[in-house]
Amino acid sequence: MIDKLEMFLAVAKEEHFGRAAESLGIAQPTLSAGIRQLEYQLGVQLIFRGSRFGGLTPEGQRALVWARQIVADANQLREEMRFSHAGLTGHLRLATIPTALTWAAKLTAGFGEKHPNVRFTVLSRTSVEILSMLENLNIDAGISYLDNEPTGRLSAELLYNERYHLVCSETSPFAARASIEWKELGAARLCLLTPDMQNRRIINRHFEEAGIRPEARIESNSTVVLAANVMSGDWVTVLPADIANFLTAGKALRTVPLAGTGATHAVGLLAPNREPHTPVLRALLSEARRLAQR
Repeated sequence: MIDKLEMFLAVAKEEHFGRAAESLGIAQPTLSAGIRQLEYQLGVQLIFRGSRFGGLTPEGQRALVWARQIVADANQLREEMRFSHAGLTGHLRLATIPTALTWAAKLTAGFGEKHPNVRFTVLSRTSVEILSMLENLNIDAGISYLDNEPTGRLSAELLYNERYHLVCSETSPFAARASIEWKELGAARLCLLTPDMQNRRIINRHFEEAGIRPEARIESNSTVVLAANVMSGDWVTVLPADIANFLTAGKALRTVPLAGTGATHAVGLLAPNREPHTPVLRALLSEARRLAQR
């Protein structure tokens, strides 16, 4: 039944039979036949369908919760058996908020030195997308905020607390400053992350607390684009310290700490709250703890 449950999960995720079949690498008739067989085995209709996907039935909604649990358990069983005879091997899918990409690199590099037979795929996603991908078993772990999005039933390991820096050109009036108050940026030419990013929502709150509502004339979901704009004109941006230092290294740019608020925001590794974790996830959470203590 596992393969049929995986078909059901793919259809629930894609909300389209053709895309679901493509994601699984099978033909659409094979997918449709598998769903019908699953419905026959369970004795209920799971999906409303006519000429196209029409949503999950009430029974399908309840079955979705069980399907995620059963498929996750089956994947965990495979991992445990593989570990028992081959050590840590496999493929870890990790999604991270854009501002934590440097920390994702630190985590995967340290883990890879200890466990060279584990492969990684690292994706850049919003905090909301990361929670959804964890719920839908599309990733194994994520790096995101621990105190701003509802993390639900997830295991979490703190990696760092986010502190913010202004990124400006070395010719900017701000460049020589030891620190800058948020309220001083009211008239600055700002380029910032897009509003769907949790980092942008945090930055907006800091501006509001400082009593200003500056306008970002350039928005992007890429921190690289923001740094490139700062290099090409008299723009400034606000980024967490680690990614700011990484993007400005060796360039005619400066980073200046932002003062005026004591608030920091916790960022950490998130994984499904399942006991026991797979051997690979146990090792990844342990590496996150080690990295946070450095």
